[in-house]
Amino acid sequence: MKKKLLALLLALGMVASLAACSNGETTTSTAPSTAPSTESTAPEGGDTEAGDLSSLDIGVFYYQYSDAYITSVRTQMDSLLDSLGVKYTDYDGQNNQSVQTDSINTAIVNGCNFLIVNIVETSSPEAAQAAVDAAKNAGIPILFFNREVSDDVVNSYEKCAFVGTDAAEAGHLQGQMIAEYLIENFDAVDLNGDGEISYVMFKGQEGNAEAEMRTQYSVEDANTLLAEAGKGQLVFYNPSNTSGYLVDQTGAWSAQAATDYMNTILGEYSEANGNMVEMVIANNDGMAEGAISALQTAGYNTEGGKVIPVFGVDAMDSAKEKINAGIMTGTIAQDAAGMANSLVTLMQNFANDGDLMSNTGDMIVDEGVAKVRVPYAIYTGE
Repeated sequence: MKKKLLALLLALGMVASLAACSNGETTTSTAPSTAPSTESTAPEGGDTEAGDLSSLDIGVFYYQYSDAYITSVRTQMDSLLDSLGVKYTDYDGQNNQSVQTDSINTAIVNGCNFLIVNIVETSSPEAAQAAVDAAKNAGIPILFFNREVSDDVVNSYEKCAFVGTDAAEAGHLQGQMIAEYLIENFDAVDLNGDGEISYVMFKGQEGNAEAEMRTQYSVEDANTLLAEAGKGQLVFYNPSNTSGYLVDQTGAWSAQAATDYMNTILGEYSEANGNMVEMVIANNDGMAEGAISALQTAGYNTEGGKVIPVFGVDAMDSAKEKINAGIMTGTIAQDAAGMANSLVTLMQNFANDGDLMSNTGDMIVDEGVAKVRVPYAIYTGE
Protein backbone atom coordinates (compact mmCIF):
# COMPACT_ATOMS: atom_id res chain seq x y z
CA MET A 1 0.00 0.00 0.00
CA LYS A 2 2.84 2.40 0.91
CA LYS A 3 4.49 1.70 -2.43
CA LYS A 4 1.26 2.35 -4.37
CA LEU A 5 0.66 5.59 -2.46
CA LEU A 6 4.22 6.74 -3.18
CA ALA A 7 3.85 5.98 -6.88
CA LEU A 8 0.50 7.83 -7.04
CA LEU A 9 1.85 10.93 -5.32
CA LEU A 10 4.92 10.98 -7.54
CA ALA A 11 2.76 10.62 -10.62
CA LEU A 12 0.53 13.53 -9.53
CA GLY A 13 3.62 15.64 -8.96
CA MET A 14 4.89 14.83 -12.43
CA VAL A 15 1.57 15.81 -14.03
CA ALA A 16 1.63 19.16 -12.27
CA SER A 17 5.19 19.79 -13.41
CA LEU A 18 4.61 18.76 -17.01
CA ALA A 19 2.01 21.47 -17.45
CA ALA A 20 4.65 24.17 -17.06
CA CYS A 21 7.52 22.64 -19.07
CA SER A 22 9.02 23.35 -22.48
CA ASN A 23 10.91 21.17 -24.95
CA GLY A 24 14.66 20.76 -24.60
CA GLU A 25 17.76 19.18 -26.06
CA THR A 26 19.03 15.70 -25.20
CA THR A 27 22.56 14.53 -25.84
CA THR A 28 24.27 11.29 -24.96
CA SER A 29 27.93 10.66 -24.19
CA THR A 30 29.87 7.45 -23.63
CA ALA A 31 33.10 8.99 -22.29
CA PRO A 32 34.61 12.42 -21.70
CA SER A 33 36.73 12.23 -24.85
CA THR A 34 33.65 11.78 -27.03
CA ALA A 35 31.18 13.87 -25.07
CA PRO A 36 29.17 16.18 -27.33
CA SER A 37 29.70 19.88 -26.80
CA THR A 38 26.51 21.58 -25.65
CA GLU A 39 26.07 25.20 -24.66
CA SER A 40 24.79 25.56 -21.11
CA THR A 41 21.66 27.62 -20.65
CA ALA A 42 21.93 27.61 -16.85
CA PRO A 43 23.48 30.41 -14.81
CA GLU A 44 26.92 29.79 -13.36
CA GLY A 45 27.30 28.49 -9.82
CA GLY A 46 24.04 26.52 -9.82
CA ASP A 47 21.88 29.56 -9.00
CA THR A 48 18.91 28.09 -10.81
CA GLU A 49 15.89 30.40 -10.98
CA ALA A 50 13.15 29.01 -8.74
CA GLY A 51 10.78 26.78 -10.69
CA ASP A 52 12.58 27.32 -14.01
CA LEU A 53 13.55 23.83 -15.16
CA SER A 54 14.72 25.19 -18.52
CA SER A 55 17.73 26.73 -16.78
CA LEU A 56 18.99 23.31 -15.68
CA ASP A 57 21.88 21.65 -17.50
CA ILE A 58 21.96 18.15 -16.02
CA GLY A 59 24.71 15.56 -16.21
CA VAL A 60 23.54 12.00 -15.52
CA PHE A 61 26.48 9.70 -14.83
CA TYR A 62 25.76 5.96 -14.99
CA TYR A 63 28.28 3.48 -13.67
CA GLN A 64 27.81 1.29 -16.75
CA TYR A 65 25.28 1.39 -19.58
CA SER A 66 25.37 -2.37 -20.11
CA ASP A 67 23.97 -3.19 -16.65
CA ALA A 68 20.43 -4.44 -17.24
CA TYR A 69 18.81 -2.66 -14.29
CA ILE A 70 20.71 0.58 -14.98
CA THR A 71 19.44 0.39 -18.56
CA SER A 72 15.88 0.38 -17.18
CA VAL A 73 16.59 3.37 -14.93
CA ARG A 74 18.23 5.24 -17.79
CA THR A 75 15.23 4.61 -20.05
CA GLN A 76 12.89 5.93 -17.36
CA MET A 77 15.10 8.95 -16.62
CA ASP A 78 15.49 9.90 -20.28
CA SER A 79 11.72 9.69 -20.77
CA LEU A 80 10.98 11.89 -17.75
CA LEU A 81 13.63 14.48 -18.59
CA ASP A 82 12.50 14.59 -22.22
CA SER A 83 8.91 15.15 -21.09
CA LEU A 84 10.00 17.95 -18.77
CA GLY A 85 11.99 19.66 -21.50
CA VAL A 86 15.18 19.63 -19.44
CA LYS A 87 18.58 19.83 -21.05
CA TYR A 88 20.69 16.83 -20.04
CA THR A 89 23.62 14.67 -21.03
CA ASP A 90 24.05 10.97 -20.19
CA TYR A 91 27.53 9.56 -19.50
CA ASP A 92 28.66 5.93 -19.50
CA GLY A 93 31.21 5.34 -16.72
CA GLN A 94 32.15 2.03 -18.38
CA ASN A 95 32.57 0.54 -14.88
CA ASN A 96 35.73 2.64 -14.56
CA GLN A 97 35.91 5.26 -11.81
CA SER A 98 38.61 7.28 -13.56
CA VAL A 99 36.43 7.58 -16.67
CA GLN A 100 33.46 8.69 -14.58
CA THR A 101 35.47 11.17 -12.52
CA ASP A 102 36.88 12.74 -15.69
CA SER A 103 33.33 12.95 -17.09
CA ILE A 104 32.07 14.75 -13.99
CA ASN A 105 34.92 17.27 -13.98
CA THR A 106 34.59 17.92 -17.71
CA ALA A 107 30.82 18.36 -17.46
CA ILE A 108 31.22 20.97 -14.71
CA VAL A 109 33.76 22.90 -16.78
CA ASN A 110 31.35 22.80 -19.73
CA GLY A 111 28.54 24.39 -17.69
CA CYS A 112 26.68 21.45 -16.16
CA ASN A 113 24.84 22.80 -13.09
CA PHE A 114 23.15 19.67 -11.67
CA LEU A 115 24.85 16.28 -11.16
CA ILE A 116 23.04 12.93 -10.91
CA VAL A 117 25.60 10.21 -10.21
CA ASN A 118 25.45 6.41 -10.16
CA ILE A 119 28.93 6.07 -8.66
CA VAL A 120 31.27 3.36 -9.99
CA GLU A 121 33.44 2.73 -6.91
CA THR A 122 31.46 1.58 -3.87
CA SER A 123 34.05 -0.21 -1.75
CA SER A 124 35.38 3.06 -0.29
CA PRO A 125 33.98 6.62 0.02
CA GLU A 126 36.82 8.46 -1.73
CA ALA A 127 35.32 8.57 -5.24
CA ALA A 128 31.92 9.75 -4.02
CA GLN A 129 33.52 12.36 -1.77
CA ALA A 130 35.61 13.63 -4.68
CA ALA A 131 32.44 14.07 -6.73
CA VAL A 132 30.78 15.93 -3.85
CA ASP A 133 33.81 18.18 -3.44
CA ALA A 134 33.74 19.01 -7.16
CA ALA A 135 30.03 19.87 -6.93
CA LYS A 136 30.56 21.92 -3.78
CA ASN A 137 33.39 23.90 -5.35
CA ALA A 138 31.12 24.69 -8.30
CA GLY A 139 28.18 25.52 -6.01
CA ILE A 140 25.89 23.01 -7.73
CA PRO A 141 23.74 20.17 -6.34
CA ILE A 142 24.62 16.48 -6.61
CA LEU A 143 22.30 13.49 -6.35
CA PHE A 144 23.70 9.98 -5.97
CA PHE A 145 21.50 7.00 -6.80
CA ASN A 146 21.28 3.20 -6.75
CA ARG A 147 24.82 2.46 -5.55
CA GLU A 148 25.06 3.36 -1.86
CA VAL A 149 27.31 6.16 -0.67
CA SER A 150 28.12 6.78 3.00
CA ASP A 151 26.12 9.05 5.28
CA ASP A 152 29.26 11.10 5.87
CA VAL A 153 29.56 11.82 2.16
CA VAL A 154 25.94 12.95 1.89
CA ASN A 155 26.14 15.02 5.06
CA SER A 156 29.31 16.79 3.88
CA TYR A 157 27.32 19.10 1.58
CA GLU A 158 23.87 20.62 2.02
CA LYS A 159 23.13 20.24 -1.71
CA CYS A 160 23.76 16.48 -1.72
CA ALA A 161 21.27 13.61 -1.43
CA PHE A 162 20.97 9.91 -2.27
CA VAL A 163 18.11 7.91 -3.82
CA GLY A 164 18.34 4.16 -3.53
CA THR A 165 16.98 1.15 -1.73
CA ASP A 166 17.33 -0.43 1.68
CA ALA A 167 20.13 -2.83 0.80
CA ALA A 168 19.12 -5.38 3.43
CA GLU A 169 15.46 -5.41 2.34
CA ALA A 170 16.17 -7.24 -0.93
CA GLY A 171 18.07 -9.96 0.92
CA HIS A 172 15.33 -10.38 3.51
CA LEU A 173 12.62 -10.57 0.86
CA GLN A 174 14.64 -13.01 -1.22
CA GLY A 175 15.15 -15.23 1.82
CA GLN A 176 11.43 -15.16 2.48
CA MET A 177 10.62 -15.95 -1.16
CA ILE A 178 13.07 -18.87 -1.28
CA ALA A 179 11.84 -20.35 2.00
CA GLU A 180 8.19 -20.13 0.99
CA TYR A 181 8.94 -21.93 -2.26
CA LEU A 182 11.01 -24.66 -0.63
CA ILE A 183 8.53 -25.31 2.16
CA GLU A 184 6.00 -26.16 -0.55
CA ASN A 185 8.39 -27.98 -2.90
CA PHE A 186 11.27 -29.29 -0.78
CA ASP A 187 11.16 -32.96 -1.86
CA ALA A 188 10.96 -32.06 -5.55
CA VAL A 189 13.93 -29.68 -5.29
CA ASP A 190 16.03 -32.13 -3.20
CA LEU A 191 17.15 -34.17 -6.21
CA ASN A 192 19.45 -36.56 -4.34
CA GLY A 193 17.17 -36.91 -1.34
CA ASP A 194 19.81 -36.00 1.25
CA GLY A 195 17.52 -33.64 3.16
CA GLU A 196 19.50 -30.53 2.17
CA ILE A 197 19.31 -28.13 -0.74
CA SER A 198 22.61 -27.65 -2.57
CA TYR A 199 22.79 -24.11 -3.94
CA VAL A 200 25.09 -21.77 -5.83
CA MET A 201 25.20 -18.05 -5.02
CA PHE A 202 26.21 -15.48 -7.66
CA LYS A 203 27.18 -12.43 -5.64
CA GLY A 204 27.98 -9.70 -8.15
CA GLN A 205 30.53 -7.22 -6.87
CA GLU A 206 32.71 -7.38 -3.76
CA GLY A 207 32.23 -4.45 -1.40
CA ASN A 208 28.91 -3.38 -2.90
CA ALA A 209 26.33 -2.87 -0.13
CA GLU A 210 23.46 -4.41 -2.13
CA ALA A 211 25.55 -7.46 -3.05
CA GLU A 212 26.71 -7.94 0.54
CA MET A 213 23.24 -7.74 2.07
CA ARG A 214 21.57 -9.90 -0.57
CA THR A 215 24.25 -12.56 -0.20
CA GLN A 216 23.95 -12.65 3.58
CA TYR A 217 20.26 -12.37 4.27
CA SER A 218 18.84 -14.43 1.41
CA VAL A 219 20.52 -17.54 2.84
CA GLU A 220 20.30 -16.66 6.55
CA ASP A 221 16.61 -15.81 6.43
CA ALA A 222 15.72 -18.78 4.24
CA ASN A 223 17.48 -21.18 6.61
CA THR A 224 15.78 -19.65 9.64
CA LEU A 225 12.36 -20.04 8.07
CA LEU A 226 13.14 -23.55 6.82
CA ALA A 227 14.24 -24.63 10.32
CA GLU A 228 11.03 -23.22 11.79
CA ALA A 229 9.09 -25.32 9.27
CA GLY A 230 11.07 -28.46 10.11
CA LYS A 231 12.84 -28.53 6.75
CA GLY A 232 16.50 -29.07 5.86
CA GLN A 233 18.97 -26.28 5.25
CA LEU A 234 20.55 -24.59 2.25
CA VAL A 235 24.14 -25.79 1.81
CA PHE A 236 26.63 -24.21 -0.60
CA TYR A 237 27.39 -26.72 -3.33
CA ASN A 238 31.18 -26.57 -2.90
CA PRO A 239 32.29 -27.10 0.73
CA SER A 240 35.84 -26.02 -0.07
CA ASN A 241 34.57 -22.53 -0.92
CA THR A 242 34.20 -21.14 2.60
CA SER A 243 32.92 -17.73 1.42
CA GLY A 244 29.73 -19.36 0.13
CA TYR A 245 29.46 -17.39 -3.11
CA LEU A 246 30.94 -16.82 -6.56
CA VAL A 247 31.77 -13.25 -7.56
CA ASP A 248 31.95 -11.61 -10.97
CA GLN A 249 35.64 -10.72 -11.07
CA THR A 250 34.95 -7.76 -13.38
CA GLY A 251 32.52 -6.23 -10.87
CA ALA A 252 29.90 -6.04 -13.61
CA TRP A 253 27.24 -8.47 -12.26
CA SER A 254 27.22 -9.97 -15.75
CA ALA A 255 25.13 -12.72 -17.26
CA GLN A 256 28.23 -14.05 -19.04
CA ALA A 257 30.10 -14.53 -15.75
CA ALA A 258 27.22 -16.59 -14.36
CA THR A 259 26.99 -18.63 -17.58
CA ASP A 260 30.70 -19.40 -17.49
CA TYR A 261 30.62 -20.34 -13.80
CA MET A 262 27.54 -22.52 -14.27
CA ASN A 263 28.96 -24.34 -17.30
CA THR A 264 32.04 -25.23 -15.24
CA ILE A 265 29.91 -26.32 -12.27
CA LEU A 266 27.66 -28.55 -14.38
CA GLY A 267 30.70 -30.33 -15.76
CA GLU A 268 31.38 -31.72 -12.27
CA TYR A 269 28.11 -31.48 -10.37
CA SER A 270 25.28 -33.47 -11.93
CA GLU A 271 22.33 -35.69 -11.15
CA ALA A 272 24.32 -38.66 -12.45
CA ASN A 273 27.01 -37.95 -9.83
CA GLY A 274 24.42 -37.43 -7.12
CA ASN A 275 25.72 -33.93 -6.35
CA MET A 276 23.67 -31.71 -8.67
CA VAL A 277 23.28 -28.04 -7.78
CA GLU A 278 19.63 -27.94 -6.76
CA MET A 279 19.03 -24.19 -6.63
CA VAL A 280 20.54 -20.94 -7.93
CA ILE A 281 20.47 -17.62 -6.05
CA ALA A 282 21.62 -14.61 -8.06
CA ASN A 283 21.92 -11.05 -6.81
CA ASN A 284 20.53 -9.64 -10.03
CA ASP A 285 18.39 -10.92 -12.89
CA GLY A 286 21.25 -10.69 -15.39
CA MET A 287 23.25 -13.32 -13.52
CA ALA A 288 20.08 -15.37 -12.96
CA GLU A 289 19.46 -15.41 -16.70
CA GLY A 290 23.11 -16.28 -17.34
CA ALA A 291 22.76 -19.30 -15.06
CA ILE A 292 19.54 -20.31 -16.83
CA SER A 293 21.35 -20.21 -20.18
CA ALA A 294 23.86 -22.79 -18.92
CA LEU A 295 21.12 -24.89 -17.34
CA GLN A 296 19.19 -24.94 -20.61
CA THR A 297 22.29 -26.10 -22.47
CA ALA A 298 22.43 -28.99 -19.99
CA GLY A 299 18.75 -29.81 -20.61
CA TYR A 300 17.12 -28.05 -17.66
CA ASN A 301 14.78 -25.05 -17.32
CA THR A 302 13.00 -25.37 -20.62
CA GLU A 303 9.24 -24.97 -20.85
CA GLY A 304 7.67 -28.18 -19.65
CA GLY A 305 11.00 -29.71 -18.59
CA LYS A 306 12.75 -30.24 -15.26
CA VAL A 307 13.47 -26.92 -13.57
CA ILE A 308 16.29 -26.05 -11.21
CA PRO A 309 14.85 -23.15 -9.15
CA VAL A 310 16.54 -19.86 -10.00
CA PHE A 311 15.96 -16.67 -8.01
CA GLY A 312 17.10 -13.17 -8.96
CA VAL A 313 16.69 -9.49 -8.12
CA ASP A 314 15.38 -6.58 -10.25
CA ALA A 315 12.21 -7.96 -11.91
CA MET A 316 13.47 -7.11 -15.39
CA ASP A 317 10.86 -7.70 -18.09
CA SER A 318 12.87 -10.60 -19.52
CA ALA A 319 13.07 -12.23 -16.08
CA LYS A 320 9.35 -11.81 -15.50
CA GLU A 321 8.69 -13.46 -18.86
CA LYS A 322 10.82 -16.42 -17.79
CA ILE A 323 9.03 -16.65 -14.45
CA ASN A 324 5.64 -16.59 -16.13
CA ALA A 325 6.86 -19.27 -18.55
CA GLY A 326 7.95 -21.50 -15.63
CA ILE A 327 11.69 -21.49 -16.42
CA MET A 328 12.71 -19.11 -13.60
CA THR A 329 11.20 -19.20 -10.13
CA GLY A 330 11.14 -15.70 -8.66
CA THR A 331 12.77 -12.29 -8.36
CA ILE A 332 12.74 -9.22 -6.14
CA ALA A 333 11.36 -6.17 -7.91
CA GLN A 334 13.64 -3.15 -7.82
CA ASP A 335 11.48 -0.28 -9.03
CA ALA A 336 13.31 1.50 -11.87
CA ALA A 337 10.40 3.89 -12.44
CA GLY A 338 10.24 4.67 -8.72
CA MET A 339 13.98 5.37 -8.72
CA ALA A 340 13.73 7.76 -11.67
CA ASN A 341 10.62 9.49 -10.34
CA SER A 342 12.25 10.06 -6.97
CA LEU A 343 15.35 11.58 -8.59
CA VAL A 344 13.22 13.89 -10.71
CA THR A 345 11.17 14.93 -7.68
CA LEU A 346 14.34 16.00 -5.85
CA MET A 347 15.52 17.81 -8.95
CA GLN A 348 12.20 19.68 -9.11
CA ASN A 349 12.42 20.48 -5.41
CA PHE A 350 15.74 22.21 -5.99
CA ALA A 351 14.44 24.13 -9.00
CA ASN A 352 11.43 25.28 -6.98
CA ASP A 353 13.09 26.47 -3.77
CA GLY A 354 16.74 25.42 -3.68
CA ASP A 355 16.11 22.54 -1.25
CA LEU A 356 16.49 18.98 -2.58
CA MET A 357 14.47 17.47 0.28
CA SER A 358 11.65 20.02 0.54
CA ASN A 359 8.94 17.77 -0.96
CA THR A 360 9.71 14.31 0.41
CA GLY A 361 7.09 13.95 3.15
CA ASP A 362 5.48 10.95 1.47
CA MET A 363 8.78 9.22 0.69
CA ILE A 364 10.77 6.82 2.87
CA VAL A 365 13.63 8.99 4.15
CA ASP A 366 16.44 8.01 6.53
CA GLU A 367 16.66 9.85 9.83
CA GLY A 368 19.48 12.36 10.02
CA VAL A 369 20.65 12.09 6.41
CA ALA A 370 19.19 13.03 3.02
CA LYS A 371 18.63 9.50 1.75
CA VAL A 372 15.42 8.41 0.03
CA ARG A 373 14.58 4.69 -0.06
CA VAL A 374 12.56 3.10 -2.87
CA PRO A 375 10.92 -0.12 -1.60
CA TYR A 376 11.40 -3.61 -3.06
CA ALA A 377 8.69 -6.24 -3.65
CA ILE A 378 8.52 -10.00 -4.28
CA TYR A 379 7.63 -11.15 -7.80
CA THR A 380 6.80 -14.81 -8.48
CA GLY A 381 4.51 -14.36 -11.47
CA GLU A 382 1.29 -12.71 -12.46
